[in-house]
Amino acid sequence: MKKLIIVFGLLVSSLSFAQQELKLDIADALALRSLEFSYENYLSNENSFGISALFNLAEQDASFRYNENLLITPYFRHYFTYEAKWNFFAEGFVGVNSGKKESVKDSNNFDLKYTDAALGIAIGTKYVATGGLLIDAYLGVGRNLFGSDSPILVPRIGLNVGWRF
Repeated sequence: MKKLIIVFGLLVSSLSFAQQELKLDIADALALRSLEFSYENYLSNENSFGISALFNLAEQDASFRYNENLLITPYFRHYFTYEAKWNFFAEGFVGVNSGKKESVKDSNNFDLKYTDAALGIAIGTKYVATGGLLIDAYLGVGRNLFGSDSPILVPRIGLNVGWRF
């Protein structure tokens, strides 16, 4: 119990003194019927870490959708600019994903469930208004590492709107 309290205390204290952001990917919500929420914490003006959670709400047989039903993505960003309104960054991420993949075997269609982890990179830009409103856009790709039933590539595409506090 003491260890849990110490870890919780360190986590709260480290987050309470840094700039933080909460974001919603509006492009996914409007175009693909999925929700992606992100949290980002700044270590310095140049570096941050964060985590995103994507929940796919589209039906499995939809004509255009993410393969992943659930995607949890911890990431690390390095900002090349940080004093301008528009800042450019590169990102490394690990995407833990799960979903269903349709397969055909002996004229029987069935879904293969998979869980895998992808390692990838992305690039993007972020606009931060003086009042705290922010918009960021990024594009990247990761490769699933472990499963043979999972898709090879995992996209990392987003247009987020959020708030810095």
